Amino acid sequence: MYALKNKVQLIGNLGNAPEVRNTESGKKLVRFSVATNESYRNAKGEKVTETQWHNLIAWGSVAEIAEKFLQKGTEVAIEGKLVNRNYTDKEGNKKYITEIQVNELLLLGSKKVA
Repeated sequence: MYALKNKVQLIGNLGNAPEVRNTESGKKLVRFSVATNESYRNAKGEKVTETQWHNLIAWGSVAEIAEKFLQKGTEVAIEGKLVNRNYTDKEGNKKYITEIQVNELLLLGSKKVA
């Protein structure tokens, strides 16, 4: 059960092309967002779809895969953990960020033929 303490699993579609950066130490970092959809029927019987956006970050070999294969609209399954961080912006305001650090990445769906 220890492995389940901070675990996130999502299946969704990329909302944008991955943003690739290299740190000063030479590590590769990739940021991207994934949308997940959940559908249900409301009290009137109408179908309602809610979309949630998730900010993701990948390092090292997972970042290499993300950079090489991911593009806007790609359907992916990810597994990772929630990471919280904060910083102070230029105006002196403290900002808080929650993102998912990706440990595993699986491409879903068929590859589009150009």
